[in-house]
Amino acid sequence: MNQRYRMILLVFFIFTFFLPLTGLDDIVLAGDQNASIHLGSELPLWSAIPFVGILLSIAVFPLIAPHFWHHHFPKVSAAWALIFAIPFLFVYTGQAIHEILHIYLLDYIPFIILLWGLFTISGGIYVKGSLKGTPILNTFLILIGTALASWVGTTGAAMIMIRPLIRANAERKHKVHLIVFFIFLVANIGGTLTPLGDPPLFLGFLHGVSFFWTISLFPELFTTAVILLAIFFIWDSILYRKEGPIELKPKDKVPLKIEGAFNFIFLLGVVSGVLFSGIVHLGEVTVLGIHMHIQGIIRDVWIIFMGLLSLKFTSQYIREENEFSWFPIKEVAYLFAGIFMTIIPALAILKAGEQGAMALLIKAVETPQQFFWVTGALSSFLDNAPTYLTFFNTALGKLGLAEPAIREAFAAGTISSSFPEFERLLVGISLGAVFMGANTYIGNAPNFMVKSIAEQSGVKMPSFFGYMFKYSIPILIPVFFIIALIFM
Repeated sequence: MNQRYRMILLVFFIFTFFLPLTGLDDIVLAGDQNASIHLGSELPLWSAIPFVGILLSIAVFPLIAPHFWHHHFPKVSAAWALIFAIPFLFVYTGQAIHEILHIYLLDYIPFIILLWGLFTISGGIYVKGSLKGTPILNTFLILIGTALASWVGTTGAAMIMIRPLIRANAERKHKVHLIVFFIFLVANIGGTLTPLGDPPLFLGFLHGVSFFWTISLFPELFTTAVILLAIFFIWDSILYRKEGPIELKPKDKVPLKIEGAFNFIFLLGVVSGVLFSGIVHLGEVTVLGIHMHIQGIIRDVWIIFMGLLSLKFTSQYIREENEFSWFPIKEVAYLFAGIFMTIIPALAILKAGEQGAMALLIKAVETPQQFFWVTGALSSFLDNAPTYLTFFNTALGKLGLAEPAIREAFAAGTISSSFPEFERLLVGISLGAVFMGANTYIGNAPNFMVKSIAEQSGVKMPSFFGYMFKYSIPILIPVFFIIALIFM
């Protein structure tokens, strides 16, 4: 173990075990208990400027200064985080410390651990063989990934399927549309049918929504997937004809085979760990004033264990053949460390509801279509899990309902008859949070990672705004309008 990692572990040890003895723990706890300060109701919209700044940096720097960005993006991310954190700590002191620790201990660290586990394990699954990137095969690969996403999560499905898709099209000239539609369907929309598919649905499950209720969203998923796959097939067919067919030489023809298939056991272990944390309740522990669920800690340790087992038992040959590299997960970790810091005021304002700076927007949302579009628009840029929960609670409040009543109705299977209006609003909230994560690179966890893996493989991906204005807005938004008109 080199000196840098020893230092990191030492700092973490001191921070976790000895800092409470200095009295900081009391400050943090005071921030948690000080009911007179309602952060979200006090913060103005302009407090989210650093968040906008880091998004613009991700969008602009790769275009105007690619060399600088490639070597210094961690510093840019840290700079924006500090621009927000320093005045925030100066003004709010204990509560600011509490909010920062809260978002990193409960959101960022589990987020990175899950991504690391899925990324590491899927990197040990090598689909070997002669795959020729025809429109039919490409459509089939994206379809498989879309079907997998609800059961192993959008991140798991994306990490398993992205490398075979890239390798199958290694000889193709036009590849960007392959990655874009892959992000649309595998990294986002495919995760609609179960709470395992996407974090906001899992959060709904924790708040009483039946595990199998989301399967009722199959008509919306099926319609959306069929439309997008049809557009993709036509698009890919036109480009394929322009390029000319791919001819494999006899020496290049290799039988299809999956090496490292035992990693599917570890992948199943990650999925079971996530499900365990949602079903089993083992109480809480307090770390620096932050209440952490024991089952969540066990889940995170278990995921790390699954990842380490994958590293131990997967041969280096498989990872090399898979063109496995740590850069994509490091890029996501660095950038999202800054994003999670600067997103604090935006989420706080959103959680404040009608008492916050976005009160007019919250009050205006009434119908399933409005819940779909507002939840989706905010989920495109903010963390879609707390956005989902905010509008879940907003829907309850507008209908004068309480969570225990909803939980009982779901458990009894009577939600449709007992609270039909709430169910209609929940459809809009769920679809908005999951579907519209595809609108931007940061809308859902695997989007940026898929982009990074594609770029590592030589695919020149569009910029942040290029992705939006060339692909997601002209393709997805019309499809979402159709879905809203038909089903809401």
